[in-house]
Amino acid sequence: MIEALKQSSATMKIGAALLSLAAGLSHAFVPSSVAPTTRFSQLSVSSPAAAETDDDALINTTPPPTRPLSPLTFAGQVEAALIDRFGGAEPIQRVLDSWRWADGDYTHKEFMGPRQDPPATDPKSSNCHQLAPSYVADLTCRQFWDASQFEWAKTLENSYGEIRKEFLSVTADMDALSKKGNNIWSGALSDDATGYGEGWKTLVLVNRGMWDPVNAKLFPKTARAVHESGIPATECFFASMQPGSDIKLHTDFTNFVLTSHLALVIPENGNNKCRLTIGDEERQWMEGEVMAFDTSIMHSAVNESDEVRFILMFRIWHPDLSAKERDAIQFVYDCLEMPELLSEDAGTRWMAEERVKMARSFPDVGEGLSSSSNEKKRGRKGKKGKKNKKKGGGGGGGGFA
Repeated sequence: MIEALKQSSATMKIGAALLSLAAGLSHAFVPSSVAPTTRFSQLSVSSPAAAETDDDALINTTPPPTRPLSPLTFAGQVEAALIDRFGGAEPIQRVLDSWRWADGDYTHKEFMGPRQDPPATDPKSSNCHQLAPSYVADLTCRQFWDASQFEWAKTLENSYGEIRKEFLSVTADMDALSKKGNNIWSGALSDDATGYGEGWKTLVLVNRGMWDPVNAKLFPKTARAVHESGIPATECFFASMQPGSDIKLHTDFTNFVLTSHLALVIPENGNNKCRLTIGDEERQWMEGEVMAFDTSIMHSAVNESDEVRFILMFRIWHPDLSAKERDAIQFVYDCLEMPELLSEDAGTRWMAEERVKMARSFPDVGEGLSSSSNEKKRGRKGKKGKKNKKKGGGGGGGGFA
């Protein structure tokens, strides 16, 4: 376990350096659905602290005191805008601390075994370690949450049959889907994201809290079910896992969101072939069931079957965050996506705010691809398929909350 933490610290340094160069900012944000292993799923830091050589230092760290950031920096401008927008620092103090820790390259490390049920007491044999450079203090850390406590989870489970049917129908014609969709089945594998492996791929519907209008229009029933469930999602995407593949032990580096799965297609369902391990607790995916868990804890997965596993995956706000704290973190994401929100010019700010509102609004999804795609397949024997007349939605909108 200690060796895994050392490797995670080392890969964070590499990933963060690449992100800084790419973004040209002191902070970068890359959605976890694209590169979930070392590109931080939420707020990222430019260069996490160097990996310690002392094993004890890898197990637990203490958040340092914070102080206001320089208004001459981008991070300082975001902080000032947060305080102005939310009527002072007090309602969002935990978010301000989190932003300042990120600016100071702090990475939170804590052995969470004693907080679990049953508790784990040996940090060297347990995998119940939290590693979070994107960290809000005093949030409950639990390997698996009881999804039945969430009304949105019950609603999604009730929509499972419709979502699965649409998914199988649309993905049956990969040629049409690839032509009409946006980054269909993108891989997570990169030089700094090796943990997920080549077998893990995604098809994004919501990113940075903003709908992908192209892909949402291809899966209208799913998009409506997600939207109407009221799930507090910052990301939503289909994820595939190839047969005979695994996802290595890793962390998603952020503690202020949880991860949730709606199991869609699970090979040998109920036979324990497709499993997820969070910390020291292992569970199998079961078709039609929602799971919720904390991926700031070290975790892994395996598909030991001979077929592809499919899930609908979400990143959701941590239940312990207040409404203002969620909105504050969302505003940080929006600033990273659209720095014009910080402009001194009122007109420029207004335009940026309108663009954000439009990107977050639920798109007109129409009837989707499934029916037209199936008609196309039935009528194209011996011919190359013509393009469907209906185009798949408008431009941009990828991102995360």
